[in-house]
Amino acid sequence: MQAPIKEIFESIQGEGILAGYKQVFVRFVGCNLNCAFCDTDFKEDEKTLHLKEEELFDKVRKFDSESLSFTGGEPLLHHQFIKSFLTKYKKFLNKEIYLETNGTLYKELEEVIDLVDVVAMDVKLPTATGDIEHFEDNEKFLNAASKAATFMKVVFDSKIDDDEIEICTILANKYNIPIVLQPKMPLDNNLNCLEIYNKFYSKFKDVRLIPQTHKFLNIQ
Repeated sequence: MQAPIKEIFESIQGEGILAGYKQVFVRFVGCNLNCAFCDTDFKEDEKTLHLKEEELFDKVRKFDSESLSFTGGEPLLHHQFIKSFLTKYKKFLNKEIYLETNGTLYKELEEVIDLVDVVAMDVKLPTATGDIEHFEDNEKFLNAASKAATFMKVVFDSKIDDDEIEICTILANKYNIPIVLQPKMPLDNNLNCLEIYNKFYSKFKDVRLIPQTHKFLNIQ
C-alpha cells in the first residue's frame, strides 16, 4: 500500500494545545473541503512522495521528536494507509500519534482511532470558511474520537456569529473537550479577540486563545 505525501519534516507545533512542542510532521496530499482561509499547500505535484509503509517508517524514525503528527490537507482521506502503517510500526516508533483533521470524516476516524493518541479537530465555521456548515458530522466525529485525547480548534474572524459560538460550546460541553480559539490570519482590523473569547468563556470555561505561533516565529 502507498500514500501520496507532500512533505515530511521536523519542526515546532504552532497551533492548538501542543503549541511549542517538537513534532515530526507527515503532510498528506488532498482535502475534502475548500476553506477560504487555508494557507497550506497540500496539492500533488512533481515533488510528491509516494511511499509504502516501510518507507515512511524509515524516514520518520530518524527524527528524535517524541510526537508524530499526521496532517494535510486531510489525512483521513488516507485512513487505510494510516491504519496499516500504525498497526505495523507504532510500537517501534516510540512516538505519540497526533492527528490533525477537519473533523468531518467520522467513519474513517473509526478505522484508526484505536491507534491515535491525540486528535486535533477543526470546527470549520461557515463565516470563516465561506463553505457550508459541518456541525452534524463534527458531532459524529467527536463521538468516535472519545477514545483519544481530543480538543476542538476553532478558526474565527470578525464574522463569527452567536449561533456558531453556541453550537461549538454545546459540543465541547457534551464531550468535555478543550476549545482552542485561533484568529484567522492575517488579522481582521475589526476583530476583537477578547470579546469573542469572553463569549465562549461565558458558556464554556475550558477555552484558550492561541494564534498560529509559528507564523510569529517565522518557522515552518
